[in-house]
Amino acid sequence: MNTEAPPTQKPAPALLDEELTSAAARARRVRRIAAARGTRGMTLIEILVVLAIIGLIVGAISIAAFSQLKDSKVATAHNDIATLAQSIEMYQLQKNKCPKTTQDLKAAGIIKKVTKDPWGSDYVIKCPGEHSAADISSAGEDREFDTEDDINSWDEGTDKEEEDD
Repeated sequence: MNTEAPPTQKPAPALLDEELTSAAARARRVRRIAAARGTRGMTLIEILVVLAIIGLIVGAISIAAFSQLKDSKVATAHNDIATLAQSIEMYQLQKNKCPKTTQDLKAAGIIKKVTKDPWGSDYVIKCPGEHSAADISSAGEDREFDTEDDINSWDEGTDKEEEDD
């Protein structure tokens, strides 16, 4: 029988070096990941600053667009009034009388559909008018007559003269 004690295995020096190397590599990898995490993301403050800047830009654009929309509604009302004035003249030539509403113009086949002003109210026709053969009015944005924002057929000439000055 063999009475020799089994030899104790000592770790080979290469094995120890390999373990140390892999631990160092892991530590380097962990440091790299931690450093990358810090530089890749955005902080909450940075996101809030970007959102504030975007909000300011959108606000400025919407103010400019709202102003243009208001001006275009006034211009549309002036154009509609001019078209209605021509339609009323045609109606007077055909029927030899004045229309009371835009419905009369539609019934006579002079216009295809009854249009409302850009703010959703009906145009008011006063025939015979005080200022011309037929006076046409829109109450404007506030939808009340005899206020500053009214658009009238007899005002069109003075608006153009003021723009030329």
